[in-house]
Amino acid sequence: QVQLVESGGGLVQAGGSLRLSCIASGRTFSDYVMGWFRQAPGKERTLVAQIYWSGSYYQDSVKGRFTISRDYTKNTVYLQMNSLKPEDTAVYFCAARNPTSAEYVYWGQGTQVTVSS
Repeated sequence: QVQLVESGGGLVQAGGSLRLSCIASGRTFSDYVMGWFRQAPGKERTLVAQIYWSGSYYQDSVKGRFTISRDYTKNTVYLQMNSLKPEDTAVYFCAARNPTSAEYVYWGQGTQVTVSS
């Protein structure tokens, strides 16, 4: 079992930056692929970025603006979000999956990010 707790959301003006954090507890943090998802009102939850041993993946709409990273000493994964746009407004979720599976099975409670124009 893995417990995930996000923080760092808030209200920011367009063009601004935020850094989300997700602290993991429970089983070995390094065993898991970590991802950040987001869900805007009335829309499906989508994968924004994920990080694994061999690299990382980004949704096209955030490439060049968002950076995912992890600190194994702190059991924490981060999402640095720069040049934020109103369309980035959503609830952001941290999630974890086994590297041998495509399914994310552990989820945080979510943190709200609101970008004003």
